[in-house]
Amino acid sequence: MQGLIHLYFGDGKGKTTAAVGLSVRAAGAGKRVLFAQFLKDGSSSELNVLRALQNVEVACCTQNFGFFKAMDGQTKAAAQKAYSALLEDVMRKSADGVDLFVLDEAVAACNHGLIEEATLIDFLRGRPKALEVVLTGRDPSQHLLDAADYVTEMRKRKHPFDRGIAARRGVEF
Repeated sequence: MQGLIHLYFGDGKGKTTAAVGLSVRAAGAGKRVLFAQFLKDGSSSELNVLRALQNVEVACCTQNFGFFKAMDGQTKAAAQKAYSALLEDVMRKSADGVDLFVLDEAVAACNHGLIEEATLIDFLRGRPKALEVVLTGRDPSQHLLDAADYVTEMRKRKHPFDRGIAARRGVEF
């Protein structure tokens, strides 16, 4: 089976949720899943379920660098080093019998210069033929849009955050 590339992007809620749902579906079908998460510290509730599944591996940076806009130069450099190392590690692991490879928030990591988009594009072009890949994040470049087979935009029409309601554990994270 030919692996395809999925891109879930936009300012609406549901990008990671869609990637998690596809991961659970693939795991339920006996497929091996590698779920890599960028720009998050590995504490989101959905990761607890993924980690409990036998054929799912979760990879993330456990250091919390905070929001990109609040990072100083030293923190940005540390984040770039950590996320670039994470990307290299999971790209290498993905060639070892993985069926579904999720790169959650990789689009945002590219946009902020924390991982190299050229490295990601080269990987997508040279990946194993059967490897299904999911990318999530806001504002993908035209290169990423062109590389994807499925492109789904999540658009925010209304969100409680706009009324000052903070993200809730078990719903938004």
